[in-house]
Amino acid sequence: MSAVRRSRAAVACLAATAALALTLGAAGCSTVGGGPDAAEGDAGPTTLTVYAAASLQEPFEDLGEQFEADHEGVDVEFSFAGSSTLVGQIQQGAPADVFASANTSNMDKLVDADLQAADPVEFTTNTLMIAVPAGNPAHVTDLASLTGDEINLVVCAPEVPCGAAAEAVERAAGVDFSPVSEEQSVTDVLNKVSSGEADAGLVYVTDVKKAGDGVEGIAFPESDSAVNTYPITTVKGSAQPELGQEFVDLVTGESGQQMLGGYGFGEPDTGGA
Repeated sequence: MSAVRRSRAAVACLAATAALALTLGAAGCSTVGGGPDAAEGDAGPTTLTVYAAASLQEPFEDLGEQFEADHEGVDVEFSFAGSSTLVGQIQQGAPADVFASANTSNMDKLVDADLQAADPVEFTTNTLMIAVPAGNPAHVTDLASLTGDEINLVVCAPEVPCGAAAEAVERAAGVDFSPVSEEQSVTDVLNKVSSGEADAGLVYVTDVKKAGDGVEGIAFPESDSAVNTYPITTVKGSAQPELGQEFVDLVTGESGQQMLGGYGFGEPDTGGA
């Protein structure tokens, strides 16, 4: 009899355990099924998407961190590339909230397509500099020295702001470049120089500064003839128009200007509108 009692007790125990498991499982399923708590848990952070010229990457990433710290639950996602590439993507429907261009002509493309949500604001400037690998193995000295057949010169493509600036200084200096390649962003030019793939490249002063010991910079007077002015605006149809404007305000405000200045960018020519 004692064995039977133990058997019955074991069965009862197993049944109770199974019932408890089913109860807990049902409770778990009801939570996943979409109650109020589950709905709140499933809600992810708000994303602010910023399209910005490649030369702005470092200061904008810092400003993005500052923006996130000031806006709980907001993630700032950047897309850095040549300004012509970015404005083309926006024209094709890419979901950008903010667009910052490295020159006014690519911003004009956005405005001509009626894709701006506010008047663009000029917020900083940049100028070109010759970048050479550390040690300057090709002994580059000025713009004229970039025209030699033995020099592997890399520049940005003409449709990219740094490429348009390169053409402007080429005309100002009265020289004729024969680059071995034309890149779609200033970052690509800098990478070819720092890796030693190119003897020289025309990049922004800010790019030489951020490259550190990887490259050396050579200034030239004709750079004054091609100062790039950077405008920024919110994009029409943005999913986050208010946050987008707040990011623009951060960039154009005192904090943003100090950040940009720390990376070697200049003040905007007109101070604003």
